[in-house]
Parts: sequence; C-alpha cells; structure tokens
Amino acid sequence: MKNGREYTDEHASAGVHAELPEIETWPNQYPHSGYEIEISVPEFTSVCPKTGLPDAGTLTLRYVPDKKCLELKSLKMYALAYRNLGIFQENIVNRFLDDVVRACRPVSATVTGDFMPRGGIYSKITASWSRKRGR
Repeated sequence: MKNGREYTDEHASAGVHAELPEIETWPNQYPHSGYEIEISVPEFTSVCPKTGLPDAGTLTLRYVPDKKCLELKSLKMYALAYRNLGIFQENIVNRFLDDVVRACRPVSATVTGDFMPRGGIYSKITASWSRKRGR
C-alpha cells in the first residue's frame, strides 16, 4: 500500500556529497601517548531532506590522534555548515566521521549523533573507524 510518502534515491543521498568547509589540523605534540580527545557539539542542527523540517541533537566525536589534531574553530564552522543542509541523521554521523578521518588520519574515531525526538521517535546513531579494522 502506497501512502504518498516514498523516499527517493535523491532523498537518501541528499547532503552526502555537499561541499562543506575544510576541517583544519595542527601537529600533535604527543603522537605516541595514545590519549583520547572528546568533542561535543550540543546544538547541532540540520534539515530533513524529505520534509524540510529541522533536526537537532548533540554530536559527540571521540578520537585518538596520531600526527594531527583537529583545529576546533574550523570544526565548529564545519558543523555549522550542516544547519541548512538537507541530510538524514544516519548520513550526518557517517559523513562527519569520514571527513574527520580524512582530515587528521587518527588512530581511531567514533561519532555519535544523539538526536532530539521527532514524532515520538528518538534516535542515537554511532559510527566508528579504526586503522586496525576500518569501518
């Protein structure tokens, strides 16, 4: 039974390849210490590509840096660029992780999107990457 609310391939891939600001890095002064950095974006917003309604939540990045650390101002500008971007929550988390890995080549990284309820449904999405196992 069709309900007129079908999601298209365009909806599914919306925002996945959008141009976003570069995430800058700086040289890690302690590359062999194995320490972990946790960064939280508590007011993260984006837009549902199907309905155009806003999505909001907290994104949390945890990573073990290698030779480079993420520069926080550029990461903030990167996160803010999602504000008007039509993209599904699952794609946000995976895109954010891919872009962090590309920028700083960490030992490991995990991104968790803890999104506010929509229509009574709450979602929490986690994606991880490590050199040892990839995705």
